[in-house]
Amino acid sequence: MHATLLLSLASLVATASAQVALYQQCGGKNWSGSTTCVSGATCQVLNEYYSQCLAGSNGATTVTSSAVVTIGSTSQPPTPTVTPTGTGTNTAPQSTNSSAGKQIRTNQTPVYHLYLQNIGGKPRLGPEATSGYFVYGTTVGLVMADGSKLYLNVDMSVSTSYKPISFGTTATTTNWGLSGDTFRVGNTQNLLVCPVSGSSAYDIYLQTGSEMLSSSCTNYITMHLPCLC
Repeated sequence: MHATLLLSLASLVATASAQVALYQQCGGKNWSGSTTCVSGATCQVLNEYYSQCLAGSNGATTVTSSAVVTIGSTSQPPTPTVTPTGTGTNTAPQSTNSSAGKQIRTNQTPVYHLYLQNIGGKPRLGPEATSGYFVYGTTVGLVMADGSKLYLNVDMSVSTSYKPISFGTTATTTNWGLSGDTFRVGNTQNLLVCPVSGSSAYDIYLQTGSEMLSSSCTNYITMHLPCLC
């Protein structure tokens, strides 16, 4: 019995001290694994259910979250708290040179003619005045002012039908493509868009089904190259 207890304690210590690899889950609702990323990565909150280790720090990052809060008969997941340490590895702003690439925009309400760009280190939809410029093929890369690129990567490992889209210095999603002027990943072109609190920007998720993150989100949005006609 004592040996079993010692082994259980050792297992718990190992789990608590383990560092999460790049692009792996590090937090979110009911997450019981490690919340500390490997050096060179930060644990970024993609939504209240899912946080992911992404490139951008020279030190470890820890995400903490309280228990689910129950109000009446409705359970609401808490918003995780991110505590970053270290300095980002790519601090260059996105390029403002229109010859560097192409703009990407949406054409449906409530994101009619909003443009994809880097807002707060995340791929978000915002005004044309601050639009990013992208190069695309089987990967999609945001061109930075120093000539480097941040690639759009989709985390297909999450269980929800909406899959987080994040920036990475390495392209891990390599099946981007176009159907006419519409961007798709494999055969999927639909997005879920959700307003960013306190901002006019929108977060984007690849939508492979019909689940909703919240009632304020909108399903079945598509991203396009601007019309050249």
